[in-house]
Amino acid sequence: MENTSTITWEDFAKVDMRIGTIINAEIFKEVKRPAYKLMIDFGEIGIKKSSAQITKLYQPEKLIGKQVVAVVNFPAKQIANMMSECLVIAGVGQENDIVLIQPERKMLNGTKIG
Repeated sequence: MENTSTITWEDFAKVDMRIGTIINAEIFKEVKRPAYKLMIDFGEIGIKKSSAQITKLYQPEKLIGKQVVAVVNFPAKQIANMMSECLVIAGVGQENDIVLIQPERKMLNGTKIG
């Protein structure tokens, strides 16, 4: 098991996680490790770009319309030729399979996780 340190409620409260809907997904050709470029609609927060290494279990055309959970208040990060504006949350399995964390029913884009 990974060694993790304890955080305070105030630390957790700083993380802004929201539900968004993937509106575009395409192969990210410019990166070294296989990934997709995602455009995610977070409602009032707007549309944000992200890079996700989820190519093993997902096809781009099947991602469109899926809702995901993402951290939206990290600073933008340069990934190859794109600025990633949010971090999509996923679980990493024993075979390094990356599985998206999704709400169990449709929710309003921009809904805060907390």
